[in-house]
Amino acid sequence: MTCIGFLSVAPVVEESMAPYVADAVAALDDFDVTYETTPMGTIIEADDSAELFAAAHAAHEAVGAQSDRVETFLKIDDKRGVDQRASEKVDAVEQELGREARSDSEE
Repeated sequence: MTCIGFLSVAPVVEESMAPYVADAVAALDDFDVTYETTPMGTIIEADDSAELFAAAHAAHEAVGAQSDRVETFLKIDDKRGVDQRASEKVDAVEQELGREARSDSEE
């Protein structure tokens, strides 16, 4: 997989966004992508940008079906000609650090 995206889809609401975000994440299952949800967004990997855009659009629409206003942020790294997973990018940073790229505190 060479196309990696960071997707954040959220309704503009006062209550918890968790149900809306869950709908957006569930919409990704209909596409040929892998993903990992983090507290701030979802990392998506696809073989090409067309599939990634289609998945992001479906996530946006899943939230929009329940809300009058939706904010979507999509950042894409389309490294063509190289097959590199998102985890390998983190591994490279951790190799430079000589440790995991996270703090040791568990507050």
